[in-house]
Amino acid sequence: MADERFISIEGIARRYPAPGGSTTVFENLWLGIPRGEFVCMIGHSGCGKTTVLNVLAGLDAVSDGEVIVDGKPIDGPSLDRAVIFQSHALLPWRSVLGNVAFAVTSRWPKASRVEVEKRARAAIALVGLAGSEHKRPAELSGGMKQRVGIARALSIEPKILLMDEPFSALDALTRGTLQDEVRRICLSTGQTSFMITHDVDEAIYLADRIVLMTNGPQACVAEIVENPLPKDRARTGLHHAPGYYALRNHLIDFLVTRSASFRDAKPEGYDQRHPPLIRPTLNDTPRQAA
Repeated sequence: MADERFISIEGIARRYPAPGGSTTVFENLWLGIPRGEFVCMIGHSGCGKTTVLNVLAGLDAVSDGEVIVDGKPIDGPSLDRAVIFQSHALLPWRSVLGNVAFAVTSRWPKASRVEVEKRARAAIALVGLAGSEHKRPAELSGGMKQRVGIARALSIEPKILLMDEPFSALDALTRGTLQDEVRRICLSTGQTSFMITHDVDEAIYLADRIVLMTNGPQACVAEIVENPLPKDRARTGLHHAPGYYALRNHLIDFLVTRSASFRDAKPEGYDQRHPPLIRPTLNDTPRQAA
């Protein structure tokens, strides 16, 4: 695949002060994401996943390196990059419409009230909440609240959608429903998305590529795994798809066995600037791309 980087993470490091020196979460981290791709990053707690997401959001500064988005370096938060957090973080005194309209007004401060409401209602309908516009957060279920958070993020038409384990606090049924909704929306809009997760099955279902992080501190990108499953895959029968178990076993094996040892005993020829691209075959175990 041609290297058409819409997001380019270039040699970034993040260090924090610590007694007697500093703690390095990650260093010399490189990653490119093409426009319209859905990327999931997986790794154990402490590997820097959330830090990477916060850097992309402009909420945290790097110690070294830089991140380029659409040809411009990130130097702080921007409405071009919307974040969906684990918590819905809704304004409790505003209705569903009011919460989403607040974001729309931030994006287009000179828009008329009619235009703001039109955009807000369109985003609310996109996540399946049409008819609930005037409900307050206290009247909504957890899943509905998170839908409002997704609608709020999408209403500003961001270049990048950033997701910090947005479904982790939900029950299994609601989580699956929202995963379906996000996948449908991203496929229909061509939205560039970056998501961090601990859930292997979530990553397999949602992602075009899965970034595997070694254990921290001093974590690095060990591999980038291409998802071989059909782009139009459905949750029903996903585990019967050719290549599903090869992909899942590869991810599990990395997290259970190799994520701890990879950092200190990197394979021969490993180049941190160009992490290995793994393309699982449909019927075999994964193999590294030529």
